[in-house]
Amino acid sequence: MAAVVEIQSDKIGIVEIGVQQLGAPAKPSIVVGIPAFNEEKTIAKVILGSQKYADNIVVCDDGSSDLTGEISRRLGVEVVRHGAKLGYGAAIQTLFERAKELGADVLVTLDADGQHDPEDIPTVVEPVIAGSADIAVGSRFTDERSSSAIPWHRKTGIKLISRIVENNTKQGVADAQSGLRAYSSKSLDRLTMAENGMGVSVEILMNARKQGLRVQEVPATCDYGSDLKKHVHNPVTHGADVIMSIIRLMVEDRPLSVLGTPGIVCLAGGIFFGVWMLQIYAAEGRIVTNIALASIAFVLTGFFALSTAITLYSISRLAQKMERKR
Repeated sequence: MAAVVEIQSDKIGIVEIGVQQLGAPAKPSIVVGIPAFNEEKTIAKVILGSQKYADNIVVCDDGSSDLTGEISRRLGVEVVRHGAKLGYGAAIQTLFERAKELGADVLVTLDADGQHDPEDIPTVVEPVIAGSADIAVGSRFTDERSSSAIPWHRKTGIKLISRIVENNTKQGVADAQSGLRAYSSKSLDRLTMAENGMGVSVEILMNARKQGLRVQEVPATCDYGSDLKKHVHNPVTHGADVIMSIIRLMVEDRPLSVLGTPGIVCLAGGIFFGVWMLQIYAAEGRIVTNIALASIAFVLTGFFALSTAITLYSISRLAQKMERKR
C-alpha cells in the first residue's frame, strides 16, 4: 500500500491508495466532522485518534480565539472557520454541507473536548454502513461504567430531555444529547437544520422522524475527566437552550395541539370567569375586580394562542404544498 500527499490550499491530506479486488464493493467514504470552539488543549488528541478511521477530517473552528484552528491545520486536516462564534448548531450545519461537498458516504461527528473516544467510531459507523440505520447515536447510557461517570445533575438533565424527545419521536433514543453520531449520505441530503445552539441535536432527531429516517443507538464511552468544568457547557444555560429549542420545534411541528388546545382551554376559562362575574353583578349589583381581570386575562391569552396556532398551521401547510411542487 502506497501513500501520496495531496496539497490543496491550506490543508495537507494523506490519501491511501489500495488495490481493490475485481468486483469487490468500494470502501465507503467516511468523513469525521469535529465542531470546535477554544479546544486547543484537546483537539490534537481527538484528531490523531480519529485519523485511522477517516478518509477526511474536517474541523469547524467556530470563531475560536485560541490555537484550535492552527493546531488542526498543522495536523494536516481541513479547517473551516467561522469568523465569529455562531454556536454548536451552526458548526454542525457547516460540517454537513462540507461532508456533502466531499461526497461522504458516512459523516461522523464527535466533540472536540475529548469526552468522546475516537475508538468508538467503528461502533457508531457500523449500523450505517450495514444499512440498518440512517443515523447512529453513541449513547452514554448503554454502558454502566460510562453512565456512572456522568455527574448526577447532567445525567438528570440529559434523561429529562431525552424523555421529552422520545415522547415526540418514538425512536428509542435514551441519549438525545450525544454529540457522537454517524449519518448516512441519505441523512445528509434530507436533514435540514435551523437551530444554531445546542438544540440542534434534538432538532435532528425530530426532523429524522418527519423524514422517515431510521435512528439506532449504539454503546459509547464518555470521559468527563478531572477538567470537567473546562470542557462542558454550563448545565443551566445548556439545558435552557435545549428546552427552548424543543418548545420551538414542537410548536412548529404541531401548532394546533401545542398552542391551539391550551388556547381553547384559556378561552373556556375566560368565559367561565366572565359568566361568574355577571352572575355576581346580577345578584349583588357589584363587579368583583379579581374575577373580571381573570376573565379578561384568560380570554386574551386564549385568543392570542389560538390565533397564533392557526397562523402557524396555515404557514406549515403552505410550506408543505410548496415543497411537494418542487
